[in-house]
Amino acid sequence: MTGHIRHLYVYPIKGLSAQPLDSVTLEAGRGVPHDRVFALARPEGRYVPGQTSPLPKDQFFMLARDERLAGLATRFDPASSVLTVDVRGHRVLEADLSSERGAEEVTAFFARVLDRPAERPPLLAHAEGRRFTDVSVVSDAMMNAISLINLDSVRDLEDRVGVPVDPLRFRANVYFDGLPPLSELDLVGKEFRIGELRLRGVLNTKRCAATEVDPVNAVRDIAVPRHLVQQYGHAELGCYAEVLSGGTIRPGDVISYGAAA
Repeated sequence: MTGHIRHLYVYPIKGLSAQPLDSVTLEAGRGVPHDRVFALARPEGRYVPGQTSPLPKDQFFMLARDERLAGLATRFDPASSVLTVDVRGHRVLEADLSSERGAEEVTAFFARVLDRPAERPPLLAHAEGRRFTDVSVVSDAMMNAISLINLDSVRDLEDRVGVPVDPLRFRANVYFDGLPPLSELDLVGKEFRIGELRLRGVLNTKRCAATEVDPVNAVRDIAVPRHLVQQYGHAELGCYAEVLSGGTIRPGDVISYGAAA
């Protein structure tokens, strides 16, 4: 069976904007470069600066609980370490995350966005070699898995519930179509290919309240997990995969599994 890659995204800061990629080069056993390498930790939580052990997502500010984050258009430049934030087309923040001053500017800004006391701002979480993915608590290998969404699954859900469902609600790295709806759930334990990459499916993605948030309007408007259960008998849509052999992929590349792989 074959389909095609339509979009590639990276999310440098957990819970913030998707950044489109024209291509991405992946290495065996590694995730998308710069994906979820920063997070905004809850100051009352268990995170301590420099921590390398994984923590569950409720220890961080993220869309499942903080939908207002979707109203910010953010972009992180790995080359300069500069984070920019725009609101309705207006630049409201530009800060260098590699500097102490820049990190303080970022946490002070998000304290205001999240209605936090100025003396208790979020903590900018970052540790070399760590990714703040939802599945980092499972294992270091899962921390480096890439996430995939089948656009035909999203369209099928959309048809069933009768309202548009923006695929960016699902915050995946790789979006593809051309394969049957929910067929990605059958990839766990199987090898497949994307262009020159060889991958193995490792876990289906159980959707959480973050998918209820419209990524454009920053409002909680569709109960996606409930609809999944009602329509399919489970809350899974999309999957995680580990990279077995590296290479570069681009939109338009073929995704294939079974005899076609």
